[in-house]
Amino acid sequence: MSGLDSRPSNTSCVAPARPQAGTGVQLTRVFPNLSFNMPVGMYQPPGDTSRWYVIEQQTGLVRSFPNSQTAQSSDVRTVINLFSKIQTDSEMGLLGLAFHPSWPSTPYAYVYYSTGNNPIENHVSRFTSSDGGNTLDTNSEQVLLRLVKNQNDRNHNGGNIVFGPDGYLYVGTGDGGGGGDLNGNAQNRNVLFGKMLRIDVSPASGYAIPSTNPFAANARCTNGSGSAACPEIFAYGLRNPWRWSFDRSNGNLWVADVGQDAREEVDVVKLGGNYGWRIREGSTCYNASSCATTGANGEALVDPLLEYGRDVGQAITGGYVYRGGLVPSLVGKYVFGDYVSSRIFAFTQPNPLVAANPRVVLSTSDAILNAPQNITSFAQGNDGELYVVGYGGALYQIQAAGAGVDTIPTLLSQTGCVSSGNATQPAAGLIPYGTNAPFWSDGADKQRWLAVPNGTSITPQTPGRWTPPNGTVLVKNFKLNNQLIETRLLMRHPDGVWAGYTYEWNAGQTDATRVVGGKNKTIGSQTWVYPSESDCLQCHTSVAGRTLGLETAQLNGDITYALTGRTANQITTLNTIGLLSPTITGTPATLPAYVDPHGIAGTVEQRARAFLHANCSQCHQPNGPTPVALDLRYTTPLASTGTCNATPTSGDLGITNAKVIAPGAPDSSVLLSRINRRDTYAMPPLGSKLVDTASVAVVRQWIQSLTSCP
Repeated sequence: MSGLDSRPSNTSCVAPARPQAGTGVQLTRVFPNLSFNMPVGMYQPPGDTSRWYVIEQQTGLVRSFPNSQTAQSSDVRTVINLFSKIQTDSEMGLLGLAFHPSWPSTPYAYVYYSTGNNPIENHVSRFTSSDGGNTLDTNSEQVLLRLVKNQNDRNHNGGNIVFGPDGYLYVGTGDGGGGGDLNGNAQNRNVLFGKMLRIDVSPASGYAIPSTNPFAANARCTNGSGSAACPEIFAYGLRNPWRWSFDRSNGNLWVADVGQDAREEVDVVKLGGNYGWRIREGSTCYNASSCATTGANGEALVDPLLEYGRDVGQAITGGYVYRGGLVPSLVGKYVFGDYVSSRIFAFTQPNPLVAANPRVVLSTSDAILNAPQNITSFAQGNDGELYVVGYGGALYQIQAAGAGVDTIPTLLSQTGCVSSGNATQPAAGLIPYGTNAPFWSDGADKQRWLAVPNGTSITPQTPGRWTPPNGTVLVKNFKLNNQLIETRLLMRHPDGVWAGYTYEWNAGQTDATRVVGGKNKTIGSQTWVYPSESDCLQCHTSVAGRTLGLETAQLNGDITYALTGRTANQITTLNTIGLLSPTITGTPATLPAYVDPHGIAGTVEQRARAFLHANCSQCHQPNGPTPVALDLRYTTPLASTGTCNATPTSGDLGITNAKVIAPGAPDSSVLLSRINRRDTYAMPPLGSKLVDTASVAVVRQWIQSLTSCP
C-alpha cells in the first residue's frame, strides 16, 4: 500500500541561485569603540560566543569584552595582570593564551610568557578561574614548561599555544634567539627550542607525554634541555613559529615560520617532521658549507608548501584555513599575513597536501588585502570568521566586499517552503520522510520533508545513497517541549552546489528569522546550537553525499502521511508516486533497513553500528575530512573499520592502554569516551551540547559484548 495516491506539485519550495558574495574582500574595523595596547592575540573560549579575550604583549594583561559592536571601553575587563612577572624586552612579553577544551567546566587557562633577565625563561603556565572566566587567579599558577635561555638571546621565543583536535596542548618555540641559530637549537633534538611541542595537560599537576610523540620513552627535558631527544617534541627544525593554527575541518597543522634574511615559509607540520632550519631557509640553502638534504640523523627535510622573499615581506604572521560563511571565496584557503609589509594572502592548498612541486613562491600581486597596521596575529571566531590584530590596537574582521546578492530570504515564511497561512505547517508540495536511525539533536523532536522540483526525480545510487536533483530543498523542524525552535533548509542550488541555512522561531510561533553565522541560545535548561553555514557542510560532507538521511536503509520504514492519514512504507510510496527514477526494485522485506539505536529490534551490534553510521560515518569513511583512518559505515565489517584493538592516532584522552575500541573493555575505548563527552574531544565535534546517553549505553553494551577482534 502507498501512503500517497499521487505526487504533490511543488512550485514554491525550490532552491534559488546561490547567494553571491561581493567581488572581493575587505578589512572592516570591528568593535570600533575599543583599542588595546600592543595586542598579539584575540580568542573566544570553547562554546562561548558571548565574549572575546585579548592579550597585550607588554602590559601583561589578559582582557575581555562582550561580543557586541557597541562595546565601550568601560565594558573591558582585566582578567589577569601579569606585568610583575613578565620580561618585555625585544620580542618577549605575554605571548600566548589557550583555554582548556572543556572550558568552563574545566576552568583552566594556559598562558605563554617570558620572564627573568639572567637567565631569561619562557614559561607555559596554567591558571584557574573560579568565576566562569571573568578573572584568572594569579596565585593559582602552575608552571608546566620552563625554557631557560641565554640572557643575550632575547628574540625567537615563539609563544603560540593551541589545543589540538587530539586534546593535547601544542607549544611553538623559537630557536632561542640571536641570528642564524648559532647554538644549533632547531636541529638539536635534546633541546626544546626551534620545535613544535606536544604535551598532555590532563594530570592534576605537571604534564604527561603523549605516547605517540616521536621520543616519548625518553626522560623529560627539564628547563628546556636534556641528555637525549626530548619526549615533548612533536616536530622540529623551526626558526620562529610565531603564529600557527589547526584547520578546524580536518585537523591539519598550518605553521608560518619566520625567516632569517631571505625567505618566509608556510609548512603543514606532521608528527616527527624535520622542517630544515638552519640547514635551509625556506627551500634555499642557508649554510652553504653544510647544505644537506637530510638532518643529522638521516631524516629527510620537509619542504615548505609556499614561501616568499624580501620583495613581498619580512616577517610572516600565520593565520587560519578559512571555514566561515561571510566570504565564500575564501573557504578552504589558508589566510595569513606579513608583519612588515602588512599584506594579507589567501593560499589555495594543493591536493594532495604535500609540498608543491614546483614550490609556490608568492609575489606582491598575490596579496588580497593590505592591513592598516603591523599584523601581529589573526583570530578565528567560534563561527569560523577571521579577524586581524595588530600593534596599532584596533581590531578588524575580514569580510566580503562589493555588491553581493543574497538570494536566501530573511523570514522562513518568505521561502515558499511553509504554508502561506501557517508557517508552522509545510507547503502543500512537500513530502514527509523519516529515518530509521536518526542523527542525535540534543533531545529535540524532528520533522522532515522533501521538496523536489516538478518534472525532476531522485536517483537512488549504489550502495543505497540517493541523489536529489538540482533545486531540491530538504526541510527539517526541531522542537523542544513541543515548541518549534529551529527550521533548517538544506538546498541543492541550480548549479548543483549544496548549502545549509537555518531559521530561529519567534516566541509566538508565527515565523522564524534566518540566523547568519550561527549562534548559541539558552532554551529552558539547555544551550541550543544554531549552526553556521560552514557548520552545516562540516556534517553534511561531500563524501557522504550531503543529504545523509536519504539512503535506502534509512527510509525503508513506515511513516504516516498527513494528507491521506495512511501509514505506509516510504520506499513503496515514493516508488508509487514516481519520485524515484529508476525505481527501487524488491519488497521492503528484501531491502536493507537500519534498526533504531534506541529501539528493541535487531542485535545490540546492529543498534550500535546504526548509531555510529548515522552520527559519525559522514566524516569517518574513506576520503572523509578527518586525519584518522576510520570507517564507521554500517556496511563495513568490524575488521575493516580501523577501530578494533587499534591504537588511537588523535590522542588517548588520558586513558590507560587506550584503543579505539578495546573488545570487552568499554572504559579503555576512546571511541566510547568521545561520544560520551561534549568538549573539544567529542564526537561528533560540533552542533551538540548534550550527550546521547541512550546511545552511549548501547555502544558500551556492544563493546562489552566483544570478546575479540574479527
